[in-house]
Amino acid sequence: MLGALADRITNRIFPPRGREMGPVVLVHRRVFILPTGQGVLFALFLALMLAGSMNYNLSLGYVLTFLLATMAIVSILHTFRNLVHLRVFPGKPAAVFEGENAGFPVHLESHDAVPRLSIGVRPKAGGEPVYADVPPRGVGQVILRVPAPRRGWLRPGLLRVTTRFPLGLFYAWSNVELDTRCLVYPKPDASRLPLPMLEPRSGTGSEFGAGEEDFAGMRPYRPGDSPRHIAWKAVAQERGLLTKQFSGQAEAELWLDWNLAAGLDTEARLSRLTRWVLDAHRADATYGLRIPGTVVAPDRGEAHREHCLQILALYGLDPQGEGHDRR
Repeated sequence: MLGALADRITNRIFPPRGREMGPVVLVHRRVFILPTGQGVLFALFLALMLAGSMNYNLSLGYVLTFLLATMAIVSILHTFRNLVHLRVFPGKPAAVFEGENAGFPVHLESHDAVPRLSIGVRPKAGGEPVYADVPPRGVGQVILRVPAPRRGWLRPGLLRVTTRFPLGLFYAWSNVELDTRCLVYPKPDASRLPLPMLEPRSGTGSEFGAGEEDFAGMRPYRPGDSPRHIAWKAVAQERGLLTKQFSGQAEAELWLDWNLAAGLDTEARLSRLTRWVLDAHRADATYGLRIPGTVVAPDRGEAHREHCLQILALYGLDPQGEGHDRR
């Protein structure tokens, strides 16, 4: 009930602005405050104390009632000041795979000489707040976990910055929408199929897999394969009996091709290619990627892996799109 009332008040007095670039400063007109459920009960308790003191003419009752009331009134100022002039800005989220939870870092900065204690941040769409203390003239950080149900760009949507400090009698809040997004890769295929066969480089005419210089992938075991080339780690991971393939400097290439996953729908193909990219990177292989409209030249390394995964994540989507958010 309190949250719904807070939403109505916020949207009427301070309509949502959409995403805001750079640090967002919580000026006075952006911070709202209401009594909590405990605050309402506390006010009723004070009213009963005042009525009892008046009925029985208790001087000490008057003193205690007005002392507690004064503390509650002063706490309004402290609760409000705990948020005012706080600067909120996003960190850089790490990419995740479809079905995981994306972590959105949110930084809280104070330029005052007093600490800001028990500051909570949560998605306005729901969920429990994540709390942090902001040191004097320092920065605190919270990491919001947001489900990533599908590939592409993901935004956390509207966020609510809250506090009930110091007594929990009043609830102050402010809504912000930070300009941040997280890339969600396709979910890797769970079938753990071996990597595709090597392809001879154009014009070489050589038999792939014949070299002994560079590791270039794995294929299913064939009778007669050398035990030295068996991928024993793959056997330990219950991926089946696989044989490592090697190529010379210019003999063969490993291509992760869209057409090698024929018979699957688009998302299943992307999932299969994602699994192959991860396996090829884990094997430190040199590999290329072919999907409709895009060809990535063979390479290796972390940057190449992220580039391939990003292409798969944004396949069929607007690369500069706004992404989906959680509201």
